[in-house]
Amino acid sequence: MDKQIVHLFVFNTLADWETGFTVAGINNPSSQKHPGRYRIQTVGINAEPVTTIGGVTILPDITLEELNSSAMLILPGGEAWDAGENTEILEPAKEFLAAGIPIAAICGATAGLARAGILDDKPHTSNAAEYLQSTNYQGAAFYQNQPVVTAGNVITANSTAPLEFAYHIFKKLELYDEPILEAWYGLFKTGDASYYSTLEKLTSS
Repeated sequence: MDKQIVHLFVFNTLADWETGFTVAGINNPSSQKHPGRYRIQTVGINAEPVTTIGGVTILPDITLEELNSSAMLILPGGEAWDAGENTEILEPAKEFLAAGIPIAAICGATAGLARAGILDDKPHTSNAAEYLQSTNYQGAAFYQNQPVVTAGNVITANSTAPLEFAYHIFKKLELYDEPILEAWYGLFKTGDASYYSTLEKLTSS
């Protein structure tokens, strides 16, 4: 099976914690349904290094000009979105959706999608309904007060739901068999050791 690339948009002020579960799960082939099917590739607006909100420096693997196709585009949150930045990634996001490629946005990135009109006609969530209303978008009637919402090929999440964000992404990519995914989510959500035992049994069989 050919390796497919999941693109992670990186930029100054990127919120490190919001995609931690996602990146680790995709790049770790252990227990995956098709081990090594996907890999993460970072994409920046240009080739310059970026610094996350946690002070980590990331050198983008590719630039926006080199981005053509993908298995999924992931848009993390960060202060740059509220400063009106990162608009360059929104047109490619629209093109991906038109081509049937899923996109996943969390926290401030949902405001970016709102400003681009992507959330005008589909169920979605964000940090708060009021947060998106400040963008003057037309999709308020579709807002759902949930940690994460998947609507077709669009996944949206609030800033407090990095685990749920990863769960929905893994589900969309069919990264794990369902029992493994549910046990993984249960373990990290609750800390209940019985989920660990279940994972051990499922992954060793």
